[in-house]
Amino acid sequence: MGRKNSFTVIFFLVSLIFLAVAALNGAAARQTREMEVVQMARVVAAGTMMSIKSESFGMNEYIPVEFSCKGRDKSPPLLVENVPRGAKSLALIMDDPDAPAGTWVHWVLWDIPPGTRKIEAGSAPAGAVPGVNSWGKPGYGGPCPPSGVHRYFFKLYALDTRLSLGRGAGKRELEAAMRGHIIARAELLGLFKK
Repeated sequence: MGRKNSFTVIFFLVSLIFLAVAALNGAAARQTREMEVVQMARVVAAGTMMSIKSESFGMNEYIPVEFSCKGRDKSPPLLVENVPRGAKSLALIMDDPDAPAGTWVHWVLWDIPPGTRKIEAGSAPAGAVPGVNSWGKPGYGGPCPPSGVHRYFFKLYALDTRLSLGRGAGKRELEAAMRGHIIARAELLGLFKK
C-alpha cells in the first residue's frame, strides 16, 4: 500500500473515532436534557408549577431600596410554593445580567431544605449553605448598578439530591453540581435603578 493510501486510511479511521466520540457526547447531553424535560413534564402534569415570589415586589417590579446597597443591603423576603414531592433540596441564584463587566452574581445558596416556604428578609433558611458572590464574599449583596435600570433574577431550583459543595463555591460550581439533578425551576425578576 502506498503512502497516499496509508494516509487516507489513517485519516478515515481518525475521522470515524472523532465522529463516534462526538455522537456519544451529544447523546449524553441529549439524554440529560430529555430527563430534565420528562421531570418537568411530570411536575406540570401534576398541576404544581413551583414558584418564587416576594411580599416586597412583584414580577418585573422595582426592588425596594432597603434591599440594595443604598439601603440596608439585606436580602428581600421570598415565598416558595409548589416544591415537587421528590425534591431533596433547593438552590437559589440571584444575578444581574446587565452589569457592565458581564453577569454579576449577588447571592448563591444551596442545600435549602425542600420544606422551606418562606425565606425571611435578611436571612437564609437553617441548613442552607451560602456560596460566594461576585464581591468574593459569602451571602447576599444587594443591587448596586452603576447606572440605568438593571434586571435582577432570583432563580430557584428544586433538586433530586443534596449537594456536596464547599463554602468557597460560587455560581459556576453550583450550576455544574446541579446538572442532571434539576426537577423544577422558578424565577422572579426584580428591577433596580440607583
